[in-house]
Amino acid sequence: QVQLVESGGGLVQTGGSLRLSCVASGRTISTYSMGWFRQAPGKEREFVAAISRSGGTRTYYADSVKGRFTISRDNAKNTVYLQMNSLKPEDTAVYYCSAGQIITTRKYDYDYWGQGTQVTVSS
Repeated sequence: QVQLVESGGGLVQTGGSLRLSCVASGRTISTYSMGWFRQAPGKEREFVAAISRSGGTRTYYADSVKGRFTISRDNAKNTVYLQMNSLKPEDTAVYYCSAGQIITTRKYDYDYWGQGTQVTVSS
């Protein structure tokens, strides 16, 4: 079992930055691909970014965040990060960290999920 805890969310103005962290416990995350998803009120949970297992040499991004968000991992700290720059009001959502066996954009392929952290971008 892997437990995931997200942090770093908050309220920020348009154009601002936040860095989300996801700390894992229970097992080392080096053997897992990791993903970030988000869910806005009344909408389905959508893919944001993913990073491959081990060295994290592969990354995927949703088109809506490409060039603004960066996913990274520090296996020694059992932590995954999401650096979010140039934030827009439409980025407002609860952000979730996830762990799975393969790197994918599909939420159903991830086995473990955190409880989420709220990100609110004011206009």
